[in-house]
Amino acid sequence: MTQFLLQTSWCIPFYGLIGAILTLPWAMGLVRRTGPRPAAYINLLMTVLAFIHGSLLFRITWNHLPLHLTYSWLTAPGLDISFVVEISPLSVGAMELVAGLSLIAQFYALGYMEKDWAIARFYALLGFFEAAISGIALSDSLFLTYGLLEMLTLSTYLLVGFWYAQPLVVTAARDAFLTKRVGDVLLLMGVVAVSALSGSLTFSDLEFWAETAQLQPLTATLLGLALIAGPIGKCAQFPLHLWLDKAMEGPNPASILRNSIVVSGGAFVLIKLQPVLALSPITDGALIALGTATAIGASLVAIAQIDIKRAFSHTTSAYLGLVFIAVGLHQVDVALLLLLTHALAKALLFMSVGAIILTTSTQDMTEMGGLWSRMPATTTAFLVGASGMVAVLPLGMFWTMRRWLDGFWEVPWWLVLILLLVNGLTALNLTRVFGLVFAGKPQPKTRRTPEVPWPMALPMVSMTIVTLLVPLMLQQWQLLLSWSSPSLDTSASSFNAFIHQAAVPLLLISGVIGVAIGAALYLYGVTKRPVQLPWKSVQELLAYDFYIDRLYGLTVVLLVSRISAISAWIDRYIIDGIVNILGLATLGSGEGLKYSISGQSQIYVLTITIGVGLLVILMLWQF
Repeated sequence: MTQFLLQTSWCIPFYGLIGAILTLPWAMGLVRRTGPRPAAYINLLMTVLAFIHGSLLFRITWNHLPLHLTYSWLTAPGLDISFVVEISPLSVGAMELVAGLSLIAQFYALGYMEKDWAIARFYALLGFFEAAISGIALSDSLFLTYGLLEMLTLSTYLLVGFWYAQPLVVTAARDAFLTKRVGDVLLLMGVVAVSALSGSLTFSDLEFWAETAQLQPLTATLLGLALIAGPIGKCAQFPLHLWLDKAMEGPNPASILRNSIVVSGGAFVLIKLQPVLALSPITDGALIALGTATAIGASLVAIAQIDIKRAFSHTTSAYLGLVFIAVGLHQVDVALLLLLTHALAKALLFMSVGAIILTTSTQDMTEMGGLWSRMPATTTAFLVGASGMVAVLPLGMFWTMRRWLDGFWEVPWWLVLILLLVNGLTALNLTRVFGLVFAGKPQPKTRRTPEVPWPMALPMVSMTIVTLLVPLMLQQWQLLLSWSSPSLDTSASSFNAFIHQAAVPLLLISGVIGVAIGAALYLYGVTKRPVQLPWKSVQELLAYDFYIDRLYGLTVVLLVSRISAISAWIDRYIIDGIVNILGLATLGSGEGLKYSISGQSQIYVLTITIGVGLLVILMLWQF
């Protein structure tokens, strides 16, 4: 039985794909009598099978060496493209996380999308998406992973544009697709380059190659920058981060997956490529710089949003920025813990957000208030998810941050300040959202807001329990550190020693300060509950995301539009002009010949003879 499960592990991503294919008759409208709900049940069944298969496989692979299954696809002289599947606790655990969150989101969508006429198409797209992200988790082939990333991008585009009758949705889907194309083109260049340099496209082979590779600094830098371009777009990092904010126009069950595991897919690929990226210090510096800019910038932007989904989408970019910093510092274990704890907490937050949107029919937080007494399950889910997002003892993010800070001697001291700032700003933003949505007096749209139906409440409560159990899971997997601090370096300065000892208390204090400021403004009414920041210019700067979209309009978009206009003018007046002149000349000469030809054969023979004679004379003249 064990051997059978191992040998069939490659088929787990196909469960979702099979579910999507079986759903097509309902999604395409070929089956109408039964309604669209059987499509949802089929996809749920296939996801349950994938989850059970993955659970059994995870128990088998725990504390065992990785197993690689190779399937040759294209072999030629000097070229061997094989699809390699890695069966290890890490890959199977990541795949199981995908299946579990997909199962939760699909069950949640039964209630959220109940009255949507296209629910069958929605579940077909979810199955397509699940297959792509599960394959990325198990893939050990860079070539296969790139193809699956493109599949994931396509499914994201279709899910964002699900309500395609709305112009804003179409624009958001287009922007998300085109933004990711920028990074994917550069990533493809990096894939081709690393294949030529290393002779392999397998992550495990690339790791061994990177240990002994001797590359020129310029080559290593260009290779590293090309390889991180794709994850920058997938993880919504500066400057390719605007798509995630606009992608919130899609259905909320898709937003649950997008903000928890879609963005994690790009980061997972980045972690696998870390040994190659480490060949260039400039690449590591770029990861740290981009991660820092995104972590701090997105945390600031989040506190100026009034759309509840967009307020949380920016925090997704911020925490993925911390993942970039961890990879740039070669702390892969911290990056993986960040992905795990963030995914669970953010999924729960978006489930509570979906419940709020469904009952109030609005995403504008200025129209909400007083929901805590009317929606107790949703309020509890929000509080647990918010606590799991920041360093609150004893939930998961606290242990992740603490593990990072216990390795303080390997990171610059200013990184601690970044963690404190992001943690404090996130706590402030979450408290602000709670004050605007759940506290205060009920608004017209929140006076009659019942709790969500059981198809939404059951997965939300289940996810609340899972989030609370994250520390126990980390303890079971031996990923927690003991309370005793590591021995200090006696040669270190007293300042560094003080910072190291005070790092964890400072982390807790930063969260308390963020909560205190938010509570003072939005809960206890120290001042009139503000909807905007007190400084209008700062409010607009953050609300419009530092005017980056306008900056794009004045630079990249303007340049492309001007080049397109020049190309159109050349095509119309030069290329078409030459062709039109030749056409008119041919037409005119043909019309002239029509009146000078008698139609007698002897005339044609004479003309051919004269022409051949002239050609012979011309050839003899050359000699």
